[in-house]
Amino acid sequence: MKVVILAGGAGTRLAEHTATVPKPLVEIGGRPVLWHVMKGYARWGFHDYVLCLGYKGEAIRRYFLEYDRMNTDVSVELGPGRVQAVGGANGEADWRVLLADTGLTTGTGGRLKRIEKYVDGDTFLATYGDSLSDVPIPEVVDFHRRSGRIATMCVMKSTQRFGVVSFERGIVTSFREKPDTAAEWINGGYYVFDRRVFGYFDADSAFEDAPLARLVADGQLAAYEHRGCHRAMDTLRDVEMLNAEWSRGAAPWKTWV
Repeated sequence: MKVVILAGGAGTRLAEHTATVPKPLVEIGGRPVLWHVMKGYARWGFHDYVLCLGYKGEAIRRYFLEYDRMNTDVSVELGPGRVQAVGGANGEADWRVLLADTGLTTGTGGRLKRIEKYVDGDTFLATYGDSLSDVPIPEVVDFHRRSGRIATMCVMKSTQRFGVVSFERGIVTSFREKPDTAAEWINGGYYVFDRRVFGYFDADSAFEDAPLARLVADGQLAAYEHRGCHRAMDTLRDVEMLNAEWSRGAAPWKTWV
């Protein structure tokens, strides 16, 4: 099953970092936050990724093209310029990563629409390249299939500013994008989609606006309640907090060994 990761935004609220690197490459514990997101999926056996690139996408391309050489022991023959990994397979050896250019300023829905051709099968997973959680992905997939809906959103508790979700009996009844709020159920940014969802996107839409509203109106957006970890990396303060948790060995999103 494909895991689609939205990794093309400019991350303007993190300008201290994103002036030089794309937001998904901002590091937590010496590794890009994107790597943490992907490790979370790999822990459950999902290794087939489609990355929707945009702002500074060339840096993300370079990161993965050089990944093996930069993360294993290597032997270099300086004359012919041959490089060979000698350290054995790293923990990501079975990852398959498709790097898709989805435009510099394309909305999130438009980015998803543009990678439709790369999604095989009836169901796929999707998330953002800066959202961390300990969501039990197989349980969400099972819930989604039992719901019979086109889309499932993981709803979580958070005091950060995100789209607030109301739902009854596992079906979303309303969605408000980024209100000022205390701890409420919010859009946790982890999704399971039937491929019919592509019919709700257009070339330039923001997924969180009209497409989500249409899914709600059609009764096609299920809500999976997750009461565990939710961390989003939106500000410099978030980066500092996430690094502090990682340094203490208390990162609740780390579900892998």
